[in-house]
Amino acid sequence: MTTDTPLLTTISAALPELKKSEAKVAGVILDDPETATRSSIAALAAAAGVSEPSVNRFCKRFGATGFPDFKLQLARSLASGVRYISRAVEPGDTVETYPTKLFDNTISALILARDQLPTAAIEQAVAHLAGARRIFFFGLGTSAAVAKDAVHKFFRLKVPVSTHEDPLMLRMLAAAGEPGDVFFLISHTGRTRVLVDVAELARDSGATVLSLTAQASPLAKASDCSIALNIAENTEEYLPMTSRIVQLVILDVLATGITLERGEDLQPHLARLKEALKVTRFPEESS
Repeated sequence: MTTDTPLLTTISAALPELKKSEAKVAGVILDDPETATRSSIAALAAAAGVSEPSVNRFCKRFGATGFPDFKLQLARSLASGVRYISRAVEPGDTVETYPTKLFDNTISALILARDQLPTAAIEQAVAHLAGARRIFFFGLGTSAAVAKDAVHKFFRLKVPVSTHEDPLMLRMLAAAGEPGDVFFLISHTGRTRVLVDVAELARDSGATVLSLTAQASPLAKASDCSIALNIAENTEEYLPMTSRIVQLVILDVLATGITLERGEDLQPHLARLKEALKVTRFPEESS
């Protein structure tokens, strides 16, 4: 492997792009990586229902010189403690299996996002948000809920912030944008036509467009700055789950970056907000 990303995480992220035979090999490895490190190439090929050359091609796809080298890389990945892998929920899953799969999928997605985090884009986005005259967070579908969470976080940072879901309102607000306005668009796929159109309208109006989306997507290309991540998730069959958690964490990262950049000037304001909430809670009972 030529990357610091753990091998299991890399295989998991590549699942949607694998050929049928490669996906079979990946499935056997991800289901029981410890056994795979002890298997012969013949045993692994038989378990996956593919030929031995197919296993070799799979290994080389992930940077290994062959099966022995691949097993060594796999063993190192396991030794590092990274055992959380992405596994598809299947019709036969029960309460004994699908909750664990969902937790493991989320942990795997967060590790992958951490390892591929575009820090330069994060720094640029923080600078734009910290200096914004006003911020609009836009998302549709499940991403609309993430946009609402962003408003809940960022209104505390002393900047006018809002979100909207009506596609017509999104277009009008983007067309009415001005220099100093920041439009932050959220989309897992980056292929939602409405949001791409909004990005282009906002840029034409002189506003700055930031996005949290997939790498090389139409939305990423239409943005001034894109926090682009590839999080494997089958949104054709299931509601977005792991990608939504990753999006929320990235927004936490951005909010924290702004708080650190503004430093002590922001602390009295945050303290007042926290103080205002005290009267809304019952006191803790002493044990």
